[in-house]
Amino acid sequence: MTPDNDPVNPQHYRNYKIEVIEILEDAIRRAPDPVTGSLQWQTLKYMLRLWDKDGPLQDAKKARWYLNRLIMTLEGR
Repeated sequence: MTPDNDPVNPQHYRNYKIEVIEILEDAIRRAPDPVTGSLQWQTLKYMLRLWDKDGPLQDAKKARWYLNRLIMTLEGR
């Protein structure tokens, strides 16, 4: 199996100068708690890989769902 067809770490995870997981890990370090950090993680994950898969509209909607939940959490709802 070549790195280009690796089902565990596919190419669209590695399309940036830094792997998406490294960006995500760094981005959530300052999150106040695991819940908000995980919601931020999911939002960013879908946005960063938006153009790398077959369904950008679906991924944008997933990102919006997580972002809305993050906003509600930050608002205390």
